[in-house]
Amino acid sequence: MDAAVPLTTAVNRAATGRLLGLLTDLPDVADWLYDHWYLLALAIAGAWWLGELGVRWLAARASAERMALELIPGRHFDPSLEEIFRRGVQLARASTSMPWWAPRRSKAVQIRLRADGSTPLRYRIEGPVGGERLLTITPFGPDITVKRARPITDKPRTHTVRAEFILRGKLTAPLREVPLTPDPLQPLIDAVADLRAELGDLAEIRLDLQRAPKWALRARRLQLMSAARKSERREAQRSARWLRQDASGIDDSMGWQLQQLLSNHKSSPAAGRRLVMPPVPRRVEPAEALGKLAEDDHLVRVQLLVTCASNTEGRAEARLAQVQAGLDVFGGRSRWAMRGLRLGPWRIGPDQWPNRRGFERRWDHGHCQPPRANWVRLDELTGLLKPPTLHCRLPLLPSDLPTFKFGDPDLLLQGIYRGPDGRERPVATYARDTLFEVGVGKAGGGKTERALAQAIGVAHAGGGLVYVDPHRDSWPRARTFLAHQGLMERIALIDLNALGPNPRVSSWNPIGMDRGQAPHEVVEAIADAFASVLGWDDATAPRALTILTAALTVLVAVNELACRAGRAADQATIFHIRALISDAGFRSAALAAVADRVDEETSSWWQTVFPTLPADAFAVVLNPLARLSANPVTRAFLGQPVGVYDIRSAMDSRMIVWVCPGGNGPTDRLLTALLARDLLRAARSRRDTPEEKRVLFRPYFDELITLTGAAPETIAAMFEDLRKYRCHIHGMTQLLSRLPTAVRLSLVQNASTLATTAGSKSAVAPITAEWGDDPSPERVATMERYEHFVSMNVRGQRVGPVQLRGPHLDDFYAAYARPRQVPDLERAAQANANALPVEQLVARAAEQLGRVTSFLIARLSEASTAVALSKKKDQEFG
Repeated sequence: MDAAVPLTTAVNRAATGRLLGLLTDLPDVADWLYDHWYLLALAIAGAWWLGELGVRWLAARASAERMALELIPGRHFDPSLEEIFRRGVQLARASTSMPWWAPRRSKAVQIRLRADGSTPLRYRIEGPVGGERLLTITPFGPDITVKRARPITDKPRTHTVRAEFILRGKLTAPLREVPLTPDPLQPLIDAVADLRAELGDLAEIRLDLQRAPKWALRARRLQLMSAARKSERREAQRSARWLRQDASGIDDSMGWQLQQLLSNHKSSPAAGRRLVMPPVPRRVEPAEALGKLAEDDHLVRVQLLVTCASNTEGRAEARLAQVQAGLDVFGGRSRWAMRGLRLGPWRIGPDQWPNRRGFERRWDHGHCQPPRANWVRLDELTGLLKPPTLHCRLPLLPSDLPTFKFGDPDLLLQGIYRGPDGRERPVATYARDTLFEVGVGKAGGGKTERALAQAIGVAHAGGGLVYVDPHRDSWPRARTFLAHQGLMERIALIDLNALGPNPRVSSWNPIGMDRGQAPHEVVEAIADAFASVLGWDDATAPRALTILTAALTVLVAVNELACRAGRAADQATIFHIRALISDAGFRSAALAAVADRVDEETSSWWQTVFPTLPADAFAVVLNPLARLSANPVTRAFLGQPVGVYDIRSAMDSRMIVWVCPGGNGPTDRLLTALLARDLLRAARSRRDTPEEKRVLFRPYFDELITLTGAAPETIAAMFEDLRKYRCHIHGMTQLLSRLPTAVRLSLVQNASTLATTAGSKSAVAPITAEWGDDPSPERVATMERYEHFVSMNVRGQRVGPVQLRGPHLDDFYAAYARPRQVPDLERAAQANANALPVEQLVARAAEQLGRVTSFLIARLSEASTAVALSKKKDQEFG
């Protein structure tokens, strides 16, 4: 034990000596480092750089697997503040869904607002794969669609500008509280509204959200509190200095000295001096000094990056300025400002070295490295945490509403759209999507002009159509733009107005069988047309319906027999119903000739029931026929055995048929009803053609009030059924309320395009009601002439209502006007309709009964001869 003590003492002394040696060497080491400071700086820089490389590698590895979601809002997307706040909480929570080893810069969720010409503003969420399930289910409800998005690959643009926005102003103050109506995104959407994809324009805003680290928040609070206390002390010192100066000034003033001399105060001279108490520094309240940083709840750090690009010089810079102006709407005591230095016309920022590489790294990998000042609460970002709502006015891009191209058969002209930048472009819907169209508006408002522009476009694109106009005004207006050699062979004019000294008219046999029609369909079409105009039904006029149906059945059978015999010129017409009823000889011949072609029930009716009917029972059937026969134009048109007018053939051969019935009197309404019912029959007869081989055909009905007065149920059935047979109807009317209920309901229910011009508030109210009174009837009623509000269907999605200017033919189709060729068109249109002088056709119609009778007698004679020969052969062989 005694030997161990000196050993321990020796060890302690040696250690103490070494320690003292080190301490004595420290000044030498310090002198060496002072002389070689650059080596220490290089070592520190190298260690920092190696650490930075390691962090970047880990961040890039953590960010290699990221998910992307695209949020597509519906037409009625209108979230509440609470729903938006909950979405922000989801985003903040999802930003931490990363591996434990991931650096903080990679723990962020990114909101991408992108405008590239495909949509007004694409809204995407990108972030860690682990947060996908959390972000897929949104608190916004069914009015928004969330779908996985593919990575976006941009083509390089010639000119690109970059910017990073930081918070400036009073950093503890919140951003301006922007209301949800109108949409806070409206300024940003307006900034990209005039973007032109054909010029390579692109604008993208990326907002990165990152949960605030506790240590950084504490450090920031300490810094702010220290700065606030220093500010209060400086303010107290400044106040004390001013107080001393004021007191000294008063004591040295002549007024104060005179006051002291005149007073009876006998105390010491020092008693008159003022006692100045310096102010104490005010207590710093944390809530006042820290502002929005006082509480930990829902506090995030944000990084706001913007890139604008274009292939045209100057457009990217201008776009960035517009985006910057759009962000100003969020500015209050704190605001978004562009980061960097500005030296005269030059700006030193992310576009220049050394900031560019760091900007591109954060842009490409989604890393969040915000400045120290970018602390915000979630409620400050309300306008950016959701897609555009229903309160946002979205521009119509070519991707939303195609641009009309003359001669393109896939496009249907709708009007002229004026963009936010003042540029106008003709817009169109896809022909396959426009199944039915309704145009409403006052007389002279432009609805017919718009329909004519559309029909002319269809004609030049190779499409087929029939334009039914009871007033004939549309034909003189349109023919100047249809007078092209390539169209003349496809245009036929059915004009029943008998204008001029030597009027010509085409011909049509409603019960003709030379086109291969189904007999029962022809009978049904004619009977329904008469019943519709005359108000017949099974309850009010059962006898009239029965007589007419039986007569039509016989005459159709006669015509079928004549066509089979190769004698189509001997067919009967509807005017021969009178002969069948009142001429016993003709009736006997007809019934005998078709005895084997009509059913037993019809034959029995003619033999047993018809003879028992009183003479006055036939007046209700014969009177309308007598009116048709008394008019030479209708007698000429309907009295020919083989008609030229064949709407089914026009459908299949893409003809352009202009039909002008001639008026709206009782006789005209009956003729219109026959034409309308035949159109319905012809369209339904396309059942015999495979759907993919049915040629698209467009009937245009001008003045629906007049047409539906003749055939309301027929027009309603067209709007309900004809789309199945690729007949897409367009109807125009002044007053929707004047239409029969069945027609009005079918129009509104099935309309792919709904348009209205200006009119009285009561007239346009039914249309605006379909749009939820947005626009209001008051706004629509005060529109200028040729202005329209239109809602359309594009790719199955509703577009609008949007305000369009209707095309004026003289301006829109000025390059296609051929006034010198109008006479050639008139001759060609009448030739294609085989229009002949009315007197000639009337004379031929008067002779037709004799031809039919001769055919029936010859047929009976042939049948009798055949029977006699058959009996003779039986006797010879018997």
